[in-house]
Parts: sequence; structure tokens; C-alpha cells
Amino acid sequence: MRKFLIWSGGLCLVASWYVLADESVFWKQWGDGQAEVAAYDLVIPRYNQLRRGIAVSIFVTESFSNTLRVKADAGKHPASDIVPVMKLNLVKDFQTGVYDYHDMLSAFATLAPANGLAAGVLTKDVYSRQEWCGSTFALALFDRNRVKITSHSYFDGEADQQRELAMQPNGIAEDGLWFWARGWAQPVLAPGEVKAIPMLTSAEHGKGMLQWTNVQLKHAPLTKKIAVDGKQIDADLFTAQVMNGLRKDFYVERGGERRILRWDFSNGERGQLLKSARMKYWELNGKGGEAALKQLGVLPRPPRTM
Repeated sequence: MRKFLIWSGGLCLVASWYVLADESVFWKQWGDGQAEVAAYDLVIPRYNQLRRGIAVSIFVTESFSNTLRVKADAGKHPASDIVPVMKLNLVKDFQTGVYDYHDMLSAFATLAPANGLAAGVLTKDVYSRQEWCGSTFALALFDRNRVKITSHSYFDGEADQQRELAMQPNGIAEDGLWFWARGWAQPVLAPGEVKAIPMLTSAEHGKGMLQWTNVQLKHAPLTKKIAVDGKQIDADLFTAQVMNGLRKDFYVERGGERRILRWDFSNGERGQLLKSARMKYWELNGKGGEAALKQLGVLPRPPRTM
């Protein structure tokens, strides 16, 4: 039986907020065949101005083919090739003057040890951006000793790149902070504890370039009330202070599903949770399925022609 660190909501066998538990505790919540879909009111900087938009996060467990690094179709792969993962798809849509931006992060954190790495480490990290000037794309695959990176960009001199970086012991990917804040990735920090570790920067910061830097992680000693859908919810604050000056604050629901209620970044970006729901969103892609957006506090896209 595989074991890994998960949120326990109050049991205190390893640290004050986490417990080493068997799979049954975790899968009782996340093995129901549904995804957690959450919509956020988004403010994001672009071209030295703050833009309004919407962000949607999707957290869902999947069976992953370790050789192909994709979701495994049932019965297609041997059991030795299957690794359980938590997938995050985070989509950000916003407008800059006359044209739109569509950013997407697709990250996969293992729920069991794989490729010589502990559970909770990213096994695959994909970032893409589509906007009227062009498209950019970056893929990182993580193994015990290396990170394989493939990137494509419309910027001159960066069109197509393939390279490798050495994997840093106990390192975390910046795109993995979303999992760390929810308690699904190391390091485990008690309230008030601070720890500095290596961090692989996100391709979101520009031109698809990933590199190792250092980050100081902190679990704040006190909670804060965050307003969501007319309710005041107790939240734990998890902070990542990147050595380049960027600070990322994640306010995470205390207890329950440990949803990310809000994020505040020092560059001006912030996301405020509107609503969330558990659903099989992939079954709601027909006409009429947009009615489910009401559960997220989001309106369907209106006609845009005059």
C-alpha cells in the first residue's frame, strides 16, 4: 500500500497540519471520479497595466502513464507503468486593449514516488500562452537527476529549444507551489516555520525560460478571514518569497477541501475565489452544459458580434 503526505484536517502524527496516511483517507475525497472546478475574479499585470479577467482552476486525480507522461487509458498500460497524479489545469483569460490573452498551466504532481523522486514532486509541467502576437509553449519533464525542457516561442532567437537542467535535491517547481500550498508537496511546514529551498522558475515569467533560483517558503502562524460567496472562511497563509523579489501569497481554506481561496502576488496579480463545485466537466460539453457555470458564479460567453 502506497503512503504519502496528505492533509488530515486535524490529526497530528507528523507535523501540526499533516499526517502520513494510507491511500484510503485521500481517495475518500478525491477518488469520486469528479474534478474540483473553481472560478476566480482575476487581476493580472500586462504591459505595465493591471487587467481584469477570469481564472479557472481544475484539480482532478488521474492515472498517469509514467513512460508517456499522459493520462493512461484503462487497460492500455501495465500496472508497473501507472502512477497516480493530481492534475492542475489553471486557465487565465483577460484582455489587453483590442486583443485577448489566454494563459494555461497544466501541471501534474505525483501521489506516489516515481522516477526516483518523492511523492508530491511534479512529473510534468506545461505552460502555454496564446495571444494576438503569437504563441509560446514550454514543457518540463522531471526525473531524479535531470529536468528535460522543450520550448517554442514566436520571439526571435527563441523559436525552438531543447535543453536539460540538473535536478536539484529537495527542489520545487514554481508551478508546483499550487500543490504545496494545499498540502500535497514537500516541504511540510508547521505554522510559523520558514524554509529555503531551490526552485525552478515558471515559463510564465517570459519567453519560456526556466532556471533554478532559491525560494523562501513560510507557513504563517495565524489564520485570516477570507470572504467567499458571502461567507467568512478561515484561511492559512502560505508564502513563497522568490529571490528575484517576487512574493506569492496563497490563502488556503483551513480544513474541509483545502481550497485556494485567494492568491496575492507582489507584481499585482490576484485571484479571488467566486465559487467552486465538484463536477465531471468533460461530460458537460454539449449545448446546455453551460448552465453548470452558475455553480461557479460565472456567466456563459455572450455573442460578441454587433
